[in-house]
Amino acid sequence: MSTGAGYRSYAGDDMVTGEGVAVELPIASVPARAASGVIDLLVATAVLVVGALLVGLVFGGTSSAVARTVSILLVVGVTVALPATVETLTRGRTLGKLALGLRVVRDDGGPITARHALTRALVGWPEIYLLLGSGALVSALVSPRAKRLGDMAAGTYVVSQRASLRLLPPPVMPPPLARWAAGADLAALPPGLAIAVRQFLGRAQGLNPTSRHELGQALLRSVLPHVSPPPPPGFHAEHVLAAVIADRRRRDAERLARDDQRLARLLPPDQLGA
Repeated sequence: MSTGAGYRSYAGDDMVTGEGVAVELPIASVPARAASGVIDLLVATAVLVVGALLVGLVFGGTSSAVARTVSILLVVGVTVALPATVETLTRGRTLGKLALGLRVVRDDGGPITARHALTRALVGWPEIYLLLGSGALVSALVSPRAKRLGDMAAGTYVVSQRASLRLLPPPVMPPPLARWAAGADLAALPPGLAIAVRQFLGRAQGLNPTSRHELGQALLRSVLPHVSPPPPPGFHAEHVLAAVIADRRRRDAERLARDDQRLARLLPPDQLGA
């Protein structure tokens, strides 16, 4: 296993906050997605029925070509334009997703845009309507993030907002390494590598001992070129990794505190909040 690929894959399925804290996003289950899809299909069917009745009333006396064109526009509008517009305006929610507490997000955890919503809707037409949902179901069952084909094309997936998010526990500074970590240059440590180390330390106790040792050594080999001076010899790999991440977190907290103090000096006090 290459070291770089190892830490990227270890950190790949989580959202990262501005402070570099990995948050596990609760991926929506296939049954929940199927249930929300059924609700959306029922809504779309109701809109199509009402639309067909209106088309018959308004264009009933016109030629068959006009009625056929309007019917095609109605179907495209209800099955493609309507879900794309709703998901864009609601940042990833439809009536079915609202009922089940689901939301569509980008692969990096951010809100979707009109491009993502339109891509999902366009690909969703054949996989949901043409294939009667079988394409979406098979794709969601085999995908690690329960993605349907539209999600794969758009770079999105669906999360559950009713499940609690779990923050990984912060690493504790090993006292013998505190002085070294405080004086070490950690600025060159890549954010992705720091996130991978944070995840590893939070989950190390649940790993197989052999895998835990190998992954710890691999992460340490990736970290050392970005840390200067190197740590004192003789310490366990996990202790060194914990010292690096703990002191990095301390520095971030101090930087944020300084920023808050600077803003407090520059901005006038909030009279309404007093």
